[in-house]
Amino acid sequence: MSTADRLSRATLPRVPEPLRPAVDPASLRPRLVHLGIGAFHRAHQAVYTERAEAAHGGGWGIAGVTQRSRAVVDQLRPQDGLYSLTRREPNGPAIRIVGSVTEVLHAIDDGHRLTALLANPDVAVVTITVTEKGYRWDPETGGLAVGDPLVRCDLAGAPTPTTVVGQLVAGLRARMRVGAPISVVSCDNMVGNGEVTARLVREYAAASSWPERERLLDWIGSAVAFPSTVVDRIVPATTGADLRTAELALGLRDEGAVVGEPFSQWIVQDAFAADRPRWEAAGVAFVPDVRPHQIMKLRLLNGAHSLIAYLGLAAGCETVADVMDTPWGERVVRAYTAEVAATLTGGLSAETYTDDLIERFANHAMQHRLRQIAADGSLKIPERWLAPVRELRAAGGQTPMLELALAAWARHTRDGEPDDPAAARLRQAWADRRGADAVRALLAVLGADDLAEDASLTAAVTTHLADPPRLGCVQ
Repeated sequence: MSTADRLSRATLPRVPEPLRPAVDPASLRPRLVHLGIGAFHRAHQAVYTERAEAAHGGGWGIAGVTQRSRAVVDQLRPQDGLYSLTRREPNGPAIRIVGSVTEVLHAIDDGHRLTALLANPDVAVVTITVTEKGYRWDPETGGLAVGDPLVRCDLAGAPTPTTVVGQLVAGLRARMRVGAPISVVSCDNMVGNGEVTARLVREYAAASSWPERERLLDWIGSAVAFPSTVVDRIVPATTGADLRTAELALGLRDEGAVVGEPFSQWIVQDAFAADRPRWEAAGVAFVPDVRPHQIMKLRLLNGAHSLIAYLGLAAGCETVADVMDTPWGERVVRAYTAEVAATLTGGLSAETYTDDLIERFANHAMQHRLRQIAADGSLKIPERWLAPVRELRAAGGQTPMLELALAAWARHTRDGEPDDPAAARLRQAWADRRGADAVRALLAVLGADDLAEDASLTAAVTTHLADPPRLGCVQ
């Protein structure tokens, strides 16, 4: 372990000036609460917030909340919320410290503080990045998974809610007494993420035993906004080499260092209930409707990522760039996006978007691990693949690449040990089943009973399972 002094406000003056934060951390106060302060938030929304603060002020500091593990608290609290972001440029890393995080909390251990912040009128925005599974929603109904043990525990009156929705509604209940409006901004990869979050919040409040729940529902309807968003930046897991690179540049040890690709995008529905950072000054695009952008990103970028993750792992590849080095990588991505492009709306250019994807995927400096992308497939696939499958087949279109994709995922659930919240159900789908029977059972796990009854689809996926493409990885 390094013996270098650790990054903090006290040691910040020792960092080369060009690498210091764009704002003085001491000038900020918690005006924004973020639920799920993992690597993605620190490489994305926290950066935009710092840039907006540097341009317009307002004291927009972030109180970051980690949900389960204390790792982020242990990383950032001793550093006063400071951390470095390394952009993995093709020609070498570019490093800078981000100073927008003013406070780091654990949702359970610091539950009272979290509720107090959510009730504080000075806090005007809540942002969320907890991945799809963190919402405790039912993909089949789109509503709250009321049968989830953690949801049931929270609704039964747990002293400190353990679910994100429970924490959020508890905070809104406390805020109602103050009466100040607030905006809740989901930044996770779900179509209509704002609408999904709003529905879960309302269903949780309605399912509570609180005597004022009807009044709370009315207040949420009038004083809380749930704008939808699209976020895009590839943020691979930080490695030991990344920590050493940051230490060499800073002259200090940074346990909270994160890395990201040069590209970054944030598109936000312009529908806020209260004040917000001037994110547009930092490059955020505000639009009336984010849905066309959401669908493009989920189906092209995220969908292609999932496809090459499952194909690449089967071929012995480790990273996205490894796949792009193969004779088949770019060909597969282009064929997949060309097929799915027919489901896009809004006049967006799929060809230009795909060209950009190829360039981003081929960046070897990213070292984006396929296993990271392949995780939680049962939650990712319905929006990335199944929605376009349904639309294309309903219009009489062909879906050969999506059939190949489903077969690659099915093979991953059969031959590997999927990192997935539905892992037990996926294993059960293969128990005493083979071929089309297994495919139908897997589709049922995804909540796609309609597709399981599509005989030509299941037959095509089964054929790919029996005779997979012969792909290799160039190492």
